[in-house]
Order: sequence, then structure tokens, then C-alpha cells
Amino acid sequence: MSTQPKVIVIGASSGGLAALKQIVAGLPAGFPGAVLVAMHVGNHASILPEILLSHSALPVRHAVDREPIRPGTVLIAPPDHHLLIASGCVCVTHGPKENFARPAIDPLFRSAAAAYRTGTIGVILTGDLDDGTVGLQAIKAYGGITIVQDPEEAVAPSMPRSAIEHVEVDFCLSLDGIAETLVTLVDQPIEQINDNAAHEWIQVENQFMSPQDASMKELGKIAKPSPFTCPECQGSLWQIEGAKPQRFRCHTGHSFTARYLVSAQEQAVEEAIWAAVRALHEKESLLQLFARNARENKRLEAAAEHAAEADRVHQHAEALRRITTA
Repeated sequence: MSTQPKVIVIGASSGGLAALKQIVAGLPAGFPGAVLVAMHVGNHASILPEILLSHSALPVRHAVDREPIRPGTVLIAPPDHHLLIASGCVCVTHGPKENFARPAIDPLFRSAAAAYRTGTIGVILTGDLDDGTVGLQAIKAYGGITIVQDPEEAVAPSMPRSAIEHVEVDFCLSLDGIAETLVTLVDQPIEQINDNAAHEWIQVENQFMSPQDASMKELGKIAKPSPFTCPECQGSLWQIEGAKPQRFRCHTGHSFTARYLVSAQEQAVEEAIWAAVRALHEKESLLQLFARNARENKRLEAAAEHAAEADRVHQHAEALRRITTA
């Protein structure tokens, strides 16, 4: 057994603000664990720490690169930066996005698992799609504790449901139950497990977030080439072998689950259709202009041809519009 302080890592997305407020409100002053939070805030200015501080007995602020991890403090991933853990400190990095997010949940959870092992408690809250599932798998692999918000309570249940589907979670709780359970768990001694196994996939994927980027050779240890292209950098995607949910990573470090790739393709297809509709509308307007000019110049046959072509283009645009709005 060990009395080393525990680290609690929390991931949230859609609906996460209200969930986080409720959880931090349930943590008492003197809470002996360090709390690190990754919420999908993108690259927009964020007052999340100020909002949570007004509900918390603990200090809450954005993390600063290389600061020590201290019990009884809530550190938030700053906008457009990943929050990681290494050697008892936090790392605030501008590494490659994972699942189109920076900050993302999986990098925080993976780094915490490797650094704190059985002293890690991972919490997945409300959110869309499945960021955080792989991070919980890493925590579980190193003997940590996994907690998921009850999907029936979550504003966006996809993230909790994905975690439950792919991880043998230890607790599935309401928000009030999560806060109460954290207070109980953080005081329990850490069970030391004689597990010196190098979980290779965790180590390799963590390297992509470190200053020393992992090489394509390292990626080849855990993945195989796929026919897909990285939507972030247009490089080749490699499929992580044996991963559930299915996951892909490019050699520059961008990472996606299959669900995020499908979502990206759906968006790309919709954008392409609307671009085609716009181009067809412009072509229709030009053809109508040609028809008017031809009529003004008594070129009636040419005018009729341009008008007929404009009508065909209009029908094509409407057909595409119906596909998108169906």
C-alpha cells in the first residue's frame, strides 16, 4: 500500500459545464487529490476556471506548463492546448489534435495512467462521440479506477455510453454520486500492483505528445497502414491494431476514432454538396445572362439554348439541395 496522493482526471464535452460545476461543488476544502480537467473548449478564450471557482471550495485555474501537481487544486487545460502529466508536473502543449480537439481528453488520461498508474482515477462526463474511451482504457490497463457519468443523466450521452461499451468501468454514477465517490476513493491507500509491463500502445501514443515526436517506425509497432487519409494534414492514416473502438493515427500525431472519421466525412460531403449547389447557381445565373444578351441581339436560337441549359443546371442544383436537406 502507498499513501502517495491520487490524481483525478476528468473529461467533458457537450453539457460539461453544468456537470463540472456540480462535481467541483461536491469536493470539500482540503480535498487530498489533484484534479485535472480537459474539456472541449477549442481555441476560444475561456473563463471556465472563473466559473468553476465560484462553485468550488478548492482553487481552480488554468494549468501552467511545468508547474508541480499539487493536491487540493483543480487545473484546467487552457484553450487550444493539451494538458499532460510527466514527472510530477503538468505539461501544457500545442501538440497534434486528437479527435479534432485540443485540448483533448485521451492525451490527459493516457499520460496520467503512465505517470500515476494505480493512483489514477479517470472520470468521463457528458459529451458527444467517444473521446475519453481510449484514455479510460489506458487508466484501466495500469490498474487505475474508472468512473463514468450515468448516460441517462448526461446531456450528451455518447461519451459515457462509449466508455461503458468498451471499458469495464468501476462505477457508473450520477453527478452527485461521482463527487461523493471521489471523496471516498481519494482517502483510500493506493494498492501497489507488481505490473512492470510496458503497455506499448500507451507508450507509443504518449510519445506523439512529447517534445521528441514518435517516428513512423514507432507507429509501426502498434499500427498498420490503412487506405484512409488524415483529415487534418492529408497524410496517410495508420490503423491501431486490435483497438476497440477502431482508431487511426497519422505519423505526425493526429488521432481519430472511426466515429470521428465518419463524422468528418459527413461534414466534408455536406460542404462539398453545398459548394456544388453554389457553383451551379452561379452557372445558372451566367447562362441566364447569356440568354438575355442573345435575345437582345436577336440571336433567338442561341438564347433558347442558353435558357434550356440554365433550366437543366437549376434542376441539378435543386436535386443536390434535396439530398442535403432530406
